[in-house]
Amino acid sequence: MRKGSGKSGKPRSRVAPLVRGVLNTKAKGNLGELAFVHKAASLGFGVAKPHGDNERYDFIVDSGERLWRVQVKTTYKLYRGAYRTMSCRNHRKRYRVEEIDFLVAYIVPRNVWYVIPVDCLGRGYDLAFYPSGCRQGGHFECYREAWHLMAARACSASAGRE
Repeated sequence: MRKGSGKSGKPRSRVAPLVRGVLNTKAKGNLGELAFVHKAASLGFGVAKPHGDNERYDFIVDSGERLWRVQVKTTYKLYRGAYRTMSCRNHRKRYRVEEIDFLVAYIVPRNVWYVIPVDCLGRGYDLAFYPSGCRQGGHFECYREAWHLMAARACSASAGRE
């Protein structure tokens, strides 16, 4: 049996807790937000978190020339060939341009990020990501690791959206 394996011989998940048991959905989302802060800051962005949970966005990202409102979604499970998350907040209300600038989806098992402008989310509530490729779909692959969309030089290109 390999080191780090469970009784079944399968490797342990990267996010398997050591002491407090299985992580609930809220805890997994919090871990995704921590990963976002690390990733964005390591790319040179300034990152701030609003006090409380009253805003539609999770973070404010400073590109050096502009502040962006960012909503972070985290997903862990592969379902029917795709990693899925929702493009809406409570009560199935989709995020609007007036509320956020980007939705950033983190696919934890693959350590892959999708940086999607809110006006490119489409009309559906369910977002499907195919980091391994697919025959159909893959609509969001052009936004994989698209951190450049929030970079200072991209600010003027997106100014027409406002």
